[in-house]
Amino acid sequence: LKNWAMMGVACGEGGKIHCTDMDVIEKSNLNRQFLFRTSDMQQLKSETAGRRAKEMNPSLNIETYSVKVGSDTEDVFGDDFFESLDGVCNALDNVQARTYMDQRCIYFLKPLLESGTLGTKGNVQVVIPRITESYSSSHDPPEKAIPICTLKNFPNAIEHTIQWARDDFEGVYKQVIEDAVSYISDTERFIENLKQQPTTAPATVKGIIATLGGSRPKSFEDCVAWGRLRFEELFNHQIQQLLVSFPLDMVTTSGQPFWSGAKRPPTPLQFSEEEEWHVEFVVASATLRAKNFGIEVPATLERSDVMKLARKVKVPEFEPKQGVKVDLNDGEAKKEGEDQVMEGTSDSDARMLSSLPPLSSCSSVQLEPVEFEKDDELHMDYVTACSNLRATNYNIPAADKHKTRLIAGKIIPAIATTTSMVTGLVCLELYKLIQNKPVEQFKNGFVNLALPFFGFSEPIQAATRKYREHEWNLWSRFEVQGKDMTLGGFLRHFMEEYKLEVSMVSCGVSMIYSTFSPKAKEKLTRPLLDIVKKDAKVEVGEHQRYLMLEICCNDEEGEEVEAPSVRFALS
Repeated sequence: LKNWAMMGVACGEGGKIHCTDMDVIEKSNLNRQFLFRTSDMQQLKSETAGRRAKEMNPSLNIETYSVKVGSDTEDVFGDDFFESLDGVCNALDNVQARTYMDQRCIYFLKPLLESGTLGTKGNVQVVIPRITESYSSSHDPPEKAIPICTLKNFPNAIEHTIQWARDDFEGVYKQVIEDAVSYISDTERFIENLKQQPTTAPATVKGIIATLGGSRPKSFEDCVAWGRLRFEELFNHQIQQLLVSFPLDMVTTSGQPFWSGAKRPPTPLQFSEEEEWHVEFVVASATLRAKNFGIEVPATLERSDVMKLARKVKVPEFEPKQGVKVDLNDGEAKKEGEDQVMEGTSDSDARMLSSLPPLSSCSSVQLEPVEFEKDDELHMDYVTACSNLRATNYNIPAADKHKTRLIAGKIIPAIATTTSMVTGLVCLELYKLIQNKPVEQFKNGFVNLALPFFGFSEPIQAATRKYREHEWNLWSRFEVQGKDMTLGGFLRHFMEEYKLEVSMVSCGVSMIYSTFSPKAKEKLTRPLLDIVKKDAKVEVGEHQRYLMLEICCNDEEGEEVEAPSVRFALS
C-alpha cells in the first residue's frame, strides 16, 4: 500500500483499492512492515494500513474491510465485486486462501500478482488471463512429517515434544469439545459419522464420555483436580507403562539394547510444587478446562491457591496394564488400524454407542472449544509446560516460551528487507500489467537473500488441450446464456453449437444429469436451475450471477473428449 500510494495507484477518477484483512495488529507485526506503530496495537490491520497510506497520498482511493475472503463471504465479495476489479494482488499467509483467490481470478478472468516471503526467501508470480498457468497449476512438495510413533513413544528432539504438546492441546481443548457439541446438537448425524470412522470411533466415544460423563467439572476446584490427575497420567503413569512394555534392560533380536540410538530411555516424573513446569502445567490445564465448560476462573488467580487445591487431590498409584500394544513404527500403527476395521462387528458398535452418556443428562451443558493461538499467553503457557515436561521425561533440553512459540506456531521470522524487495518486484510487474506489455516482458521472481540468489523467468504458458479442432486451456470455458433454459435445451445447445453430445453434467460435487440415470428423460423438460436447486441441493445466493458446471462429452464419432467448464449465466 505504501508503494502504491507513492506510485499514484487508484488516485484517478473511478480508481479504487479494496483491502481486506481480518487480523488485528500484534507486537510481532511491528518489525517487518512500514505502516504500523506501537500505538496501533490491537487495531485492525486493514483500517490502519489504509489510513496511513492515505496520509502519504491524500488522493488515494481505498476501501477497507475486516472479513476474510472465502466461500463463506461471497455475499460481500460476490460476482459483482469481482467483475468490477481490474486485477488482484495477494499478500496471504496460507495455501488455502491463495488457492481460493486463484480460482476466483480464473473464474472472472482477472490478472493476479501472487507473492510470498519465508525468512530470507521470497517469490513473485504473475498470472495473466488466457495466457499463463495459474498459482494452482504447480504445488510445493509436502512438508516432511514427524513419524507418529516418534511423537507418541520415542521423542528425541525438542521439536518432537513441542509437536506432541501442540497435538495434545488440539485434541483435548478443541477436538473433544467439538465432538461433544456435535453429539448434543445433532445426535443422529453424529452417530452416522461415527459409524463411518471405525478406527477413530472408540477414542471419540471415550472423549465424549470423559467430557459429558460423571467426571464433568462443576467448579474451578474440579478443573484443578483434573489438571493434577492429567499430570500424573501423562508424565508418570504412561511412562511407567512404556517401561513395562520395554524394560530398560531389554535387547532386540539382534542382541542390541532396545533403548539406544534415537530411542532415549524415559524417566517418570514425580510431581513437585518446587518445579516451575509442574505448577505451570496444572494452572494452565485447569484454566483451559474451565474455559471449555464456562466455569468462572478466579479473578486474582495465584499459583499458591491452585497448589492448595491440588494438594487435596487423591492421586492413584500406578497399576501396570497387561497386553498393551505399543507401535514401534508407523507401519505397525497403520496395520493395527486396518485390523480394527476388519475385526469390527455390529455388536461391538452397538456396545460402544450404548456407552455414550444420555442426552437428558447433558443437554444443558454449555461447551466452548478453544482454538490454539500462538499469541495467546495462556495457550503458550500450556504448550510450553507440556512440552518441557515431556522433554524432561526423555532427558531432552527444554525450550523457553519464545522458542516454543516459534516452533508450535511454525513461525519463520519475517524480515523487512525481504518484504520490501518482494513488494518492489510486485510493483514492477504491476507497471507491466497496466501498460499491457507482452508476456515475454513479465518476470516471475525467486530470491534468497541469505545466499544471495536472484532468479527470474518468464511466466509458464498454460497447458493446452483439444476438443475436435478447438484448442483450450485452464482459462477457457463455454459461456451459456439462459436463466430459464431447460436441461434438454442445454444438451441441444452443445450439439448444435459445438457438435458435442453431453453425457454427464455436474455442479460442484453433485451430479445433476447422466445418460445412464433411470430418471434422465424425466429431467429434460425441467429448467436446469430448478434441477440444481432441488435435486442437487446446491444453494444459489442472491449475489450469484453464474453457475459453474462440469460436462463430459462425446464427439460425432462417439469418442469421449475432454472439454472446458461451462459458465451458465443466471440473468
